[in-house]
Amino acid sequence: MEHSAHPAAAVRPTGRDPAAVYTCPMHPEVVRDRPGSCPICGMALEPRTVAAGPEEESPELASMTRRFWISAVLSLPLLLSGMGEMIPGFRLPGLSPAAVHWLELALATPVVLWGGWPFFVRGWESLVHKSLNMFTLIALGTGVSYAESVVATLAPGLFPAAFRGMDGQVPVYFEAAAVITTLVLLGQVLELRARGRTSGALRALLDLAPPVARRVEDGGAERDVPLAAVAAGDRLRVRPGDKVPVDGVVLEGRSAVDESMLTGEPIPVEKAPGEKVAAGTVNGTGSFVMRAERVGSDTLLAQIVRLVGEAQRSRAPIQRLADRVAAWFVPAVVAIAAATFLVWWRLGPEPRLAYALVNAVAVLIIACPCALGLATPMSIMVATGRGAHAGVLVKSAEALERFERADTLVIDKTGTLTEGKPRLDRVEAAGVEENELLRLAASLERGSEHPLAGAIVAGAEARGLALAPVAGFESRTGRGVTGEVAGRRVALGNRALLAELGIADEGWSARAAAARREGRTVVLAAVDGRAAGMIAVVDPLRESAREAVRELRAAGLAVVLATGDGRETAEAVARELGLTEIEAEVSPEGKRDLVRRLQSGGRKVAMAGDGVNDAPALAQADVGLAMGTGTGVAIESAGIILVKGDLRGVLRARRLSRATLRNIRQNLAFAFLYNGVGVPLAAGVLYPFFGLLLSPMIASAAMSASSVSVIANALRLRRAPL
Repeated sequence: MEHSAHPAAAVRPTGRDPAAVYTCPMHPEVVRDRPGSCPICGMALEPRTVAAGPEEESPELASMTRRFWISAVLSLPLLLSGMGEMIPGFRLPGLSPAAVHWLELALATPVVLWGGWPFFVRGWESLVHKSLNMFTLIALGTGVSYAESVVATLAPGLFPAAFRGMDGQVPVYFEAAAVITTLVLLGQVLELRARGRTSGALRALLDLAPPVARRVEDGGAERDVPLAAVAAGDRLRVRPGDKVPVDGVVLEGRSAVDESMLTGEPIPVEKAPGEKVAAGTVNGTGSFVMRAERVGSDTLLAQIVRLVGEAQRSRAPIQRLADRVAAWFVPAVVAIAAATFLVWWRLGPEPRLAYALVNAVAVLIIACPCALGLATPMSIMVATGRGAHAGVLVKSAEALERFERADTLVIDKTGTLTEGKPRLDRVEAAGVEENELLRLAASLERGSEHPLAGAIVAGAEARGLALAPVAGFESRTGRGVTGEVAGRRVALGNRALLAELGIADEGWSARAAAARREGRTVVLAAVDGRAAGMIAVVDPLRESAREAVRELRAAGLAVVLATGDGRETAEAVARELGLTEIEAEVSPEGKRDLVRRLQSGGRKVAMAGDGVNDAPALAQADVGLAMGTGTGVAIESAGIILVKGDLRGVLRARRLSRATLRNIRQNLAFAFLYNGVGVPLAAGVLYPFFGLLLSPMIASAAMSASSVSVIANALRLRRAPL
């Protein structure tokens, strides 16, 4: 059911405070600047953003709680009176049947008209906006019961004989109307409380940030300042046991920092000068001074909260089924209730009209489209919060659902399987000294952002080599780079580059191939038109790579290695990991084409990567997974972000997607089964065989329980093992 064109969708907030913006969990396109109810489904609106600190009770919950308790007190005598009527000959002392009806009218009126007033308002709004919902049915059911009872009390002579019982009295249903209203209020209270718990994970994330930071002044003095007063460039002291206040880099000192609340990794990470730290992580036993780099809404923690909030409001494709059913559900229930009334009126026992009314009301009350509508959004809200605590940031519900269906995972090597921090392994030279060759190569590569270039430059600097300026720098895609360094013509790249320049490799290609078979990445070098040697760089495999690949395959994913490195290097890595599907020497466009080729073969493809060169493939894949250590363009192209650049994050995301979709299917199955069984029972299908009828009060309790059960099932995701 498409709601974007609905009149309610055009409502927009007029307030300036983002915390005052309210939206509907089932229809996020409905946005208002104050609490209220959704004009589409009638549900209570909730804040779109969650504030840090203790949870505040919503105005809606406070109102419903107050109405429930007062209604419960007034409904109890009605319930006792109704139970007494089941006893033959029972009558309240000194009261005639007419007097009992007047007493019940006095007790039921405040319950139905005051306690149930929000339901009548929402039911009327559903008619005005042509969006029939649960409150349409509740208003019809309780309204008809109450109205019939009022008329029967004030003017019983208006009713025909078919409406009268064996004692000649017209039955009244004050008890049913009041108790139904009270039970629906109880259901609303329980539902609102449960819905409040779905934002608990997001609130816990917000509470990770400390309220104050300890700033180191220019003179060396230290003082605590509010977190909002911290600016980029400030020097901050983080003492043992303190939370890191903002994102930054360590300047002095060493410590182990617990990053589990952001990455899901339980082992503290050693931090030394030059290492980055993130807001909300917990310092260990050491003390260090850091420089603030990203503060306020720019911190990783703030971005996580924003992404989780957006994902919680997104809609999964599986929700379309519920939307299509909901579009026809309420009109169908009204039609079934009308048919129930007619059948009992024509074929039921005496008093036929009384039976017809009771069973029609039971049908209206038991049907609960709310459970159907809540099935998906509640699971998504809880799951995205759970994922954030495990270092899995879901940008949309659709990405979560698509990853659950994926059967193939394409992974980049550098930064995904490997640490992404290549280091110089060795330099072999001929006709020029090793250090001179390294100096020339590092000078040429200094302007490049490629990780291999960085490793070469870092290796030269570690040896204390002075780099020289470069003239005539030229990058040749897929082959290498050339330029002039200190008056010498230098070329760095692969065999194709040397061939293009007309330079004989003089056996260096064979030696490079041997190094690649050992898992090294090798660059051939030429100086002044002659082959001068090779430079080998190694990017070690992550410690977790082998275990993660094994578990991903056990989870039903075929793992494909795609890398721009040479085939020998790729095959060496694949051998260590037990992979058989390899695509080597592929360009960024080649990775995208690989994904397309797999998709055209019927596979559902997920792509995991971290670099600019992975962005086209991440965007092409059914779902892209970007390592949080990666580039901005890779993260923007992905549907799921893994805060820690580790394949174990992919495994956690897979488990989360499976648990979430399993939970959603359970909710939908329960909602469909509940209505599929409940509506016929309320209509009286068992009466001809067993003489059983479903009381409207029992129907009301079952209706309230259905919504609460769906939310309770969704809340189980908070403890899902990842």
